[in-house]
Amino acid sequence: MAILKITDLHAKVDDKIILKGVNLIIKGGETHAIMGPNGTGKSTLASVIMGHPRYHVTQGQITLDGQDVLEMSVDARARAGLFLAMQSPSEVPGVTNSDFVKTAMQSRLEKDENLSLFKFIRAFDHAVTELQMQPDLPHRYLNDGFSGGEKKRNEILQMKMLKPTIAILDEIDSGLDVDALKIVGENVSKMKSNALGLLLITHYQRILDYIPADHVHVMMQGRIVKSGTTDLMKRIDAEGYDWLKTELNIEDERVNGEDDASRIMLGTCATKEALK
Repeated sequence: MAILKITDLHAKVDDKIILKGVNLIIKGGETHAIMGPNGTGKSTLASVIMGHPRYHVTQGQITLDGQDVLEMSVDARARAGLFLAMQSPSEVPGVTNSDFVKTAMQSRLEKDENLSLFKFIRAFDHAVTELQMQPDLPHRYLNDGFSGGEKKRNEILQMKMLKPTIAILDEIDSGLDVDALKIVGENVSKMKSNALGLLLITHYQRILDYIPADHVHVMMQGRIVKSGTTDLMKRIDAEGYDWLKTELNIEDERVNGEDDASRIMLGTCATKEALK
């Protein structure tokens, strides 16, 4: 059973401090949902866990099964079992879906191991069918020309194939119609087991109709300010956040007055952004 432990995590981008003391423990078999208004640090948390180069940790720890995640490269984090379904996946012309996933799976094997092509094709086709995606998907370029819903399904396809131990789903429900949301949600729920811990970043209670959460957390001002059960999410869905801001004496829930335009979106090319 994997354990992801985040302790007193502080992080900044450029000179702006975004995370201001996040504490969270996710164990295999658990599903944690994080909610919060825009600009409060939710996607930043996902970026920092996965090692986005624009973000710098100034204080705190992240460990996976006792190993220091912050000392790992991005690819080492993925091989260790961390997975991120991105909010805005990048399009990669020239690289087919099947080649991308096959290479990722091969990289997690020992040097003298080879991925069985027959087993890979069978598993890939089965996952495509379960997600009700187009049968030509293996031969299409990664996310190139995909609709928003197709991109989100494609993220879950990768998750199904890679079988991570800790998966972060960053607003996987945004842009999905009712039918697509049901398909994505049910496929994620089928993967739930003691071998998989889930972190769902979302704005809406509807995703929990298909992926039940064990714990619900609210982020404001770069930290988790309240935790509870799904009743907490239901109240927020019905009443918004004003009652919680009043309860906690918070006037501006955003990080340093951050607005959406200033955020680094997950799914942008980290290398390109780092070189700008």
